[in-house]
Amino acid sequence: MITTEKGEQMLKGKKIAVIGGGVMGGALVQGIISLSAVSPRSLTVADTDEGRLNELADKLKVLTTTDNREAMREADVLLLAVKPQKMGEVLAGLDASLAPEMTCITIAAGISTAFIEERLAKGVRVIRVMPNMPALIGEGAAALCRGACATAYDMQLARHIFDAVGITVEVKEELMDAVTALSGSGPGYAFFIIEAFAEAGVRMGFDRDVSLKLISQSLIGSAKLCLKGEKTPAELRRMVATPGGTTLAGLKVMEDGKLGEMIATVVAEATKRSAELGGRKYTPPTAP
Repeated sequence: MITTEKGEQMLKGKKIAVIGGGVMGGALVQGIISLSAVSPRSLTVADTDEGRLNELADKLKVLTTTDNREAMREADVLLLAVKPQKMGEVLAGLDASLAPEMTCITIAAGISTAFIEERLAKGVRVIRVMPNMPALIGEGAAALCRGACATAYDMQLARHIFDAVGITVEVKEELMDAVTALSGSGPGYAFFIIEAFAEAGVRMGFDRDVSLKLISQSLIGSAKLCLKGEKTPAELRRMVATPGGTTLAGLKVMEDGKLGEMIATVVAEATKRSAELGGRKYTPPTAP
């Protein structure tokens, strides 16, 4: 993570084009505006949904258009926030000759930097990012990797944008499908677990809202302890699971049900699907 002061200096005066004004695109626009160096009038959002564009213009005061080429014409940064199935069509309609002059950031699951580089002008500087849903409330987790021509400057610029809506890490591109499966899809798994525990609480006699609050806050607090990094998750778990206590009784059920193995399979299947979205065959990693 770069310092706020340095990051804001990098973005000062830059014009940003966002292609795709959906849920994630809108969250990123809001996060970018939260940076004091960026004016809403420096952002142009392009989308085919005029109703959504009107909503963003009213709420965030950004410029909007239904013409992708118009959006990117004077941009220094191009943010591609479109669905992976639409990426080829969108790239074909862009003014490719402008791309080398800007930092191009993509958040489409499964779409490689090479896919974009092949469809825009030679030398295009691509940063691939996999954010996740909690970016909507500034608590996201995003992994970033560089394309063939992207510079350290491009990476710093992209990280500053995504630090505005959570935390960022840099990884090798070969890991991006696994990132998509782990943190990109992770909120979906978390919601499933929260829902299941909340329902279990209801069966024990709690009101649903009370049960939901208890398990949600328990997971928030537990995650924050892990992020502090003072102890590993295993060490923290052992601190809770006192001999002969209630936690061990519950953990035994998880272990007997091979929950750990099931989660590993979940991530592997989601990784495979991410590769398929990018038109690639998934090759499982060799064991460390």
